[in-house]
Order: sequence, then C-alpha cells, then structure tokens
Amino acid sequence: MDEQIKQIAERLYGLREVLELTAENLAKECDIPVEDYRLAESGEYDISVSMLQKIARTYGITLDALMFGEEPKMNTYFLTRAGKGVSIERTKAYKYEALAAGFINRKADPFIVTVEPKPDNEPMMFNNHGGQEFNFVIEGRMLVIIEGKELILNEGDSLYFNSQLPHGMKALDGKTVRFLAVIM
Repeated sequence: MDEQIKQIAERLYGLREVLELTAENLAKECDIPVEDYRLAESGEYDISVSMLQKIARTYGITLDALMFGEEPKMNTYFLTRAGKGVSIERTKAYKYEALAAGFINRKADPFIVTVEPKPDNEPMMFNNHGGQEFNFVIEGRMLVIIEGKELILNEGDSLYFNSQLPHGMKALDGKTVRFLAVIM
C-alpha cells in the first residue's frame, strides 16, 4: 500500500510540474486545503479518491491517470473480469478495484470498494467531491453518514446521493464490507 501511495504522490508532483503550478495554486484551483495537498504530494499521507477526482476534473485528465498511472484506451466497451480490476489500497482499511479503468471519456467511475472494520473509537473519515455517487452493498453492513444523517445499509441495499455533501462510511459488526461505488 505505501508504495502505491508514493506512486500517486509522484504523479501529483509530476502533474503540478508539467502545469508549472505551485502547490498553493493547484490547491486553490481545485478547492483543496493547501496543507492537505502538500501532505498528499509527500507520499506519507492517505490520498482520498475525492481529492484525486477534484484534481483530475479541474485539469481534464482521467482519474485512472492519477490513481494507476495508466490512460484509458477503449471507446466501444471495456470488460473487467471478476476480481481482475485495477486495484489500489488507500490504507489498510480501504481497497478500491476500478471496474472501467480502460474506457476512455467515461461519464462515471465504478469501483468495488472493500472496507475493513475499525475500532469503534477510531474517527470516521469524511470526503466530498463534485457530482453524485451510487453505492450498492454486496457483502456485509455499513454505516454511511451524509451531512450528519446516519444510514445503515445491509446486503442488497443501495444509496444514491449528492457527493458534494460531506460523507463517510464504516464497516459494521466487526466484519469487512464490500460495495459497488459509482462516482459520477
């Protein structure tokens, strides 16, 4: 996991250098706190998908380019076999498996997200990003908090929401949760 985070940090630095921007300018243009951006670029900090998505959208690049270092190539269809999506572990608790990494100019980013349980006293991380998000629980149960509203999702439940609102999720019952997340 640490190596993947460092690779993403290197791509962030490389993008900023190519665009000839300071960290302050990039953070301001992407509406990201400059200290958060600096930590992300250091490679010693868990980089949220929402931050990467803000940067990708602001500069017209694909989320895949930042997350995986690969550009999508297909424009008719892209098949992802079970368990074969491009994966990244943001932390020991979060794993993302991209399901459409090879499709160019897509309108949504679908992922299988695996969240490991955390101690009850560990604070929940909250994100927000432009657009909307859809979550469908495949396995386990999870708590989702959207702008302070607590929702419990069981296997088979789905949730569609405005992802500009602060939101966070947590695996419940001391068990791993797997869900389909589609970010639009």
